[in-house]
Amino acid sequence: MVDLEGKVAVVTGASKGIGRAIARALCEAGADVALCSRDEPEALRAAEELASSRGGRALGIGADVRRLDDVKRLIAKTTGEFGGLDILIANAGVGGGFGPVHEIDPEDWHRVIDTNLTGVYYCCHAAVPELKKRGGGWIVTIGSLAGRYAFAGGTAYNASKFGLLGFTEALMLDLRDHGIRVSCIMPGSVDTHFNDTESSGESWKLAPDDVARAVTQMLAHEDRALPSRVELRPSQPKRK
Repeated sequence: MVDLEGKVAVVTGASKGIGRAIARALCEAGADVALCSRDEPEALRAAEELASSRGGRALGIGADVRRLDDVKRLIAKTTGEFGGLDILIANAGVGGGFGPVHEIDPEDWHRVIDTNLTGVYYCCHAAVPELKKRGGGWIVTIGSLAGRYAFAGGTAYNASKFGLLGFTEALMLDLRDHGIRVSCIMPGSVDTHFNDTESSGESWKLAPDDVARAVTQMLAHEDRALPSRVELRPSQPKRK
């Protein structure tokens, strides 16, 4: 298990699902973690739950990653409370905007692109100077297999996730000489409350803890190693 004692992490989209599982895993590894959610009461409740368990400290912060001012406040509040920043997990994401392109509502298009792609840019834009102050760190973006494999009716979602992969790979090249490692984890179907739907309970799907484990295993690599992209699939997908 990776030892993150003394490290500070920000996890976006951390009040439920994959983000909450990642935040819990980081706390259990000893990191102090800021849990970000658009819904501040949910962020506070999730942080309170983690704070009652063993491990690092937890701080809930309400912030919408689509708003640069919110993101700047998120990073400033984290560094003010915990003294710095070592790890950014850019997890916040939404679905929607599905269907033929001429039928997609422009508001849905912007909601998907602004959350899944621009929101990650805002987080990295605000976090990188703080990571440089620590002499390095790690940025992990949570993408999707939809970032490599298009599907019918997925123009908005595929565009956001294809763009996220390209963004992450270019960012890795920009930051590698600063001691900041950048990686993308690309899960397939995960049983979560994604896109405001209920967890399905389908046993063939990945669990949020599977993605969280991929994150902690990634962070356990020695400084010389960079797993820049991880594709994570259900081992036994649903039969058609």
